[in-house]
Amino acid sequence: MLRDVQTVVIGAGAVGGTVAAHLVEAGEDVLLCDVDPVHVDALNAHGLRVVGPVRELTVPVRAALPADLPDRVERAVVAVKSHHTADAAALLRHRLAPEGHVLSLQNGMTTPALAEAVGADRVVVGFVNFGADLLEPGVVLLGNVATVRVGEPSGPVTDRVRAWARRLPWAEATDNIDGYRWSKEAYGAMLFATAVSDLTIADALADPRYRPLMLGLAREVVGLARAQHPPVRLEAFDGFDPDDLEGSLDRLVRFNRASAKVRTGVYRDLAVRHRRTEVDDLAGLGGRLTGHVVAVVRAIERGARRCEVANLDLLAAHERLERLGRPLHAVVRALPAPARAADGPLLGVPVAVKDMMDVAGVPRGNGNPRAMLEPPATTDAPVVARLRAAAADVFATASLLEYAAGAPHPDLPEARLPVDPTRTAGGSSGGSAALVAAGVCPAALGTDTGGSIRIPAAYVGCVGFKPSHGVVPVDGVTALSPSLDHVGVLAADVATAARVLAVLGDVRPGAPRRAVDLRLGLLRAELDDPRVEPGVRAALEAGLQRLVAAGVTLVDVDAAPLQALHPTFEPILLFEAWAEHGERATADPTWFGPDTDRLLRLGATVAPSTYRAALDRRAALLPAADAVLDGLDGLLGPAVAFVAPTGTPLLDSPEGELEGLFSMTANLTGQPALSLPCGDAGGLPVGLQLAGRRGDDAGLLAVAAVVEQVLVGSPRPGPGPRRPGPVGGHAR
Repeated sequence: MLRDVQTVVIGAGAVGGTVAAHLVEAGEDVLLCDVDPVHVDALNAHGLRVVGPVRELTVPVRAALPADLPDRVERAVVAVKSHHTADAAALLRHRLAPEGHVLSLQNGMTTPALAEAVGADRVVVGFVNFGADLLEPGVVLLGNVATVRVGEPSGPVTDRVRAWARRLPWAEATDNIDGYRWSKEAYGAMLFATAVSDLTIADALADPRYRPLMLGLAREVVGLARAQHPPVRLEAFDGFDPDDLEGSLDRLVRFNRASAKVRTGVYRDLAVRHRRTEVDDLAGLGGRLTGHVVAVVRAIERGARRCEVANLDLLAAHERLERLGRPLHAVVRALPAPARAADGPLLGVPVAVKDMMDVAGVPRGNGNPRAMLEPPATTDAPVVARLRAAAADVFATASLLEYAAGAPHPDLPEARLPVDPTRTAGGSSGGSAALVAAGVCPAALGTDTGGSIRIPAAYVGCVGFKPSHGVVPVDGVTALSPSLDHVGVLAADVATAARVLAVLGDVRPGAPRRAVDLRLGLLRAELDDPRVEPGVRAALEAGLQRLVAAGVTLVDVDAAPLQALHPTFEPILLFEAWAEHGERATADPTWFGPDTDRLLRLGATVAPSTYRAALDRRAALLPAADAVLDGLDGLLGPAVAFVAPTGTPLLDSPEGELEGLFSMTANLTGQPALSLPCGDAGGLPVGLQLAGRRGDDAGLLAVAAVVEQVLVGSPRPGPGPRRPGPVGGHAR
């Protein structure tokens, strides 16, 4: 057993080692205590060496394992990670001299655990922001000189606070130590986010893609501090100013670029040491956005993820989900740190899924408040499983019209149009469309029975692709009308839609096409339909003129063979919808909202013979419908006759019938079709529908890429595959 000692430093790592070296150099009697026997042996054999641009220093020290601490300690410095506070407190519970006290030099709010062990009046708190790291046993890197403050938890500056301010390097006394600690929590939230990537601190903070994320994290913690009772008076330090977070980012980038310590200690714990971090402290704050950071850190800790930029892409998507998606009523549930493959073609791509698809651990909500309370799915739908296997982050479930039947439940608001939230984003995949159009994520899954992907895509101004019937599996997805149901993609651009379709339905990329080689059929009767709003028609005509100018050949085609199919739509849809949901509607008439219930009950009036006749009629008409595409690369027409209305019209209303007039055909034929942005009418997006031959989804996507290029120019690039960077470097 060692003799009694004046100062024990518990935790001989980055902060504890740096402080101990300065105390020993000043002539103080110091004993270092650490759980790592290799580090303890190196300290006793060779002393403590401090290296880096600040100064080079080697001092002889004494070090011990916790079991070898002396029985009596005059004062103690606790510099362990916050999650080891209880162990450090237990060491001091019966060792601290009656007149002694403890100085905490830790991140986080660790005072209560220490106070419980030694008494609240015997704890002093330090704030440390210099950049240090334990490089190897016995060697500490000191990367910069930064703010150090000491204060009483209760506030007033006391003699013992002044004494510590004299002892510690670069320290000053303060009467507002909580103000510094909470500001460090806000800055620390950003540092935790940088640690889940392989970027340096400065590079992550400087990247414009992640600026809203960093600001969102800081704002959340600042808000939590100011919501305390009484509110915390936050302090500025080393470039971080809680009253100027925008400017703080730029200053913190400069501060960290000047430091020899380029990554955080959290990163080193995760990527190099593969050990637990201090993330429980961040979790204790209880913030929604910080909670997503906590989930990613914990996933890396348990080996489910690695430190890479794809994690920052996910966190940035969560920030946009909260800031942009929730106000549009587009979000049902955020999914923190979702399971996925370590690598794949969609690595770094966050994807939302319509809340009628099975996501393991999540109820299939179906746009119905009672369904949202049912037991969670135990497995993923195949489309969700395929996304995960391709390394996509399935990070949210998106809102929809109730059971995709064409009406919102009265207790749930429908998703709103990003450019004009007074208007609907459309149905039934409106939540998915709104998230893509708002820039929350580059892709989202939807379903389409009569236009439920393409209609909202047209309203919001994104790409909405319905594949050929049967190309993408619908297992694990709530059915409405199985012979008409499709799972498809809403995306920021055609290229992103193609990437996702390649995963969902094994749709291989088609050969690139040129405008001058395209021959497209124009459904003139649809464009000239007097029910098409003049502004919509004008936007479409302008788009067609651009296509002709680019060299595309447009040929007017007879829409009659396609329109002949339309009378079969309603009996097929209604009969199959009642077959799917009639039992529940009958057993519990209150389950569905009144509009959905009424629509479903219309199916009970469709006789089986009428349904079979509609199927037969459709089958007889399909060859003529297919022949419309002979000699053509695709068919063009309006996606919807009007721009986004204030609310989704009911399916059996005149407006509802008109809404799906041009989109239902592709559900009856089973051919692939998509809506592309084509200008605007009065500032509201207009969609152009492009349809292809059944089974040739890749060919249609290749044609759509050319049409998109002509109509909107080079689409904005979506996030590409992310590859892991090198592991290593200095960390905090």
